[in-house]
Amino acid sequence: MSWQPKLVRSHVSGSPALSLGHPLIDEYLRCLAVRRRPHTLLARAYDLKAFFSAVRKDPVDVITSDVFTFVSGRMAISGQMAARPHSPATPLEGGARGVSIRTIERQLASVSELFEFLAARDDPAIEYNPVPSLATRHACTRGGPQKRTPPSPVGTLPPGQIESILTALNTARDRAMVMAMLLSRVRRREVLGLRLGDLVPGEGRVRIREAAGGGQRLLPMSTQFFIAVDAYLARERPPVQHDRLFVVLRGPTRGRPMSADALEAILKGLRKRLGYPMDAPPDIPRPPPRATDQQPWPTGVLFGGHAPKVGCALGHAAGIRVQAL
Repeated sequence: MSWQPKLVRSHVSGSPALSLGHPLIDEYLRCLAVRRRPHTLLARAYDLKAFFSAVRKDPVDVITSDVFTFVSGRMAISGQMAARPHSPATPLEGGARGVSIRTIERQLASVSELFEFLAARDDPAIEYNPVPSLATRHACTRGGPQKRTPPSPVGTLPPGQIESILTALNTARDRAMVMAMLLSRVRRREVLGLRLGDLVPGEGRVRIREAAGGGQRLLPMSTQFFIAVDAYLARERPPVQHDRLFVVLRGPTRGRPMSADALEAILKGLRKRLGYPMDAPPDIPRPPPRATDQQPWPTGVLFGGHAPKVGCALGHAAGIRVQAL
């Protein structure tokens, strides 16, 4: 039986709900929504959509050979994308383009968890989990050297470059926001969501109430950040009726909370003043792309609007570490 998934988002009793248009998969997603965070739920739904869009079979008809066909197809995409010099796909380790090995493994894990769930509920139509175990998938390479993903090179962003970035900013507010993102890897939407009560200067920490995945975290902050915030509160921040930390300083929206567009405009001006090129320096590796609002450094700032270049430049696992001032 042929079946094509279609991802539909909705809200049930104030909680996000996802559907792919199949009763078995939708039941699994409802169960997953109870015990997993919204970001994890969405990632699993996209993984399942990618698998069943490629296989084009009902879950009860999927067999192990379909799984290997899916893996072969994803690997073929990487090879085809590598042959296209102007492909928008992100370069992977070794110069290839397309789907990363890590992405394929994650998608297989999501599919395997789906069939484990269906088997646990004693569904008579599901006889076994068609996704082979990791040991079985590696059995084909047993007896010889395995191809491993090489680690990405890691460099450093020197303190002198950080100082030049901070010097080019016009206000103490801008310096405080950039320090939070640059030195403590705070995401853009997390910076914009900071409130006065989130600052804990006595401990040198800042509380992130809306962290990635819907949780909270307490981050250590540089002393320079609190110095910049103190100067901003004393000289720049206008009187307002809310407790949002960073607000607009000029214009008709003065006093309103900073928006993502306003922050992006500020940082685009910073890039222009620094004379940064539209493309990243050739020695900066690029990890797989991420969602724009999940970047520790706002996209389109220093390296021409390419989120992966920015993420790796600020200390992601596949990128460049930042030396503290």
